[in-house]
Amino acid sequence: MRIYLIGAFALLLMTINVFAQENNIRVGSIPRMSPLGGAYFDFSDPNTVNMKIGIWGYVKNPGRYTLPVNTTIMEALSYAGGPEADALAEDIRILRTGVDSTQEVIKFDYNQLLHEANISKTVKDIRLHPGDMILLPGEPRFYLRDYLSTSISLISALSSLTILIISIVRK
Repeated sequence: MRIYLIGAFALLLMTINVFAQENNIRVGSIPRMSPLGGAYFDFSDPNTVNMKIGIWGYVKNPGRYTLPVNTTIMEALSYAGGPEADALAEDIRILRTGVDSTQEVIKFDYNQLLHEANISKTVKDIRLHPGDMILLPGEPRFYLRDYLSTSISLISALSSLTILIISIVRK
């Protein structure tokens, strides 16, 4: 650690990791590219058991995640940056493989937890297990601005072509 005196202030220069360790602060991860081509995010906690899960589909940061055990689906979606605007948030699926290699699909409705005023007691934030895959389906949505942009581009190209043909014919 280096200490520089600037006037009456001491400026301590240290790496983020040293600062985090000395102050018991958990620092978020920087995404790395995995050998498989997707992003890998490490939000592990060195003081607890961690697990690896996958979050794929219409989220801001899809990829493989290392998270502390007992992480809920809402926390995992927060780590992934949340659902995108095109996501079908009422149809989130968790693919869970059991010890006997059976696969189970658990459906989760993000909108019900997020937007409903009267949340029934049956809806709960699901705890994830090691190896779970969270899938957020979605479909691209076209808004008025998308149709307008496409229409204006097409009209512009056609008018330019018309002006070119008229100027060639007049000569």
